[in-house]
Amino acid sequence: MDLQLRGKTAFVSGSSQGIGYAIASALAAEGVSVVVNGRDRARVDAAVARLKGEHPEADVSGLVADFAEPEQVERLLAEIGEVDILVNNVGLFGLAEFDSIADDEWARYFEVNVMSGVRLSRQLLGGML
Repeated sequence: MDLQLRGKTAFVSGSSQGIGYAIASALAAEGVSVVVNGRDRARVDAAVARLKGEHPEADVSGLVADFAEPEQVERLLAEIGEVDILVNNVGLFGLAEFDSIADDEWARYFEVNVMSGVRLSRQLLGGML
């Protein structure tokens, strides 16, 4: 399928595996320059290598940042450059009884699951428009 995205650049947060990786792969297949992201350098490097293997013509790179760590988010925002497509995929959760989740854990979920998308969108929206 040609989504007419060739030549665009995309950043996909939380994309070293799972749904984020599948999105990055689909974008790479469309000719999009893809920047993948994860918390762990080895996983990000492995995802980049795997995408390049699956899509040899693709321009793929990776940025490491844990969205629960504000200083890592600031570094990522300084390095990310301009993108045409932003996929806010990063998220985390824990399996626990609702009433056993402490406030600090709720704050961590909110920081990663909500504020990561806010910060990325705020930084990148102007260029995407």
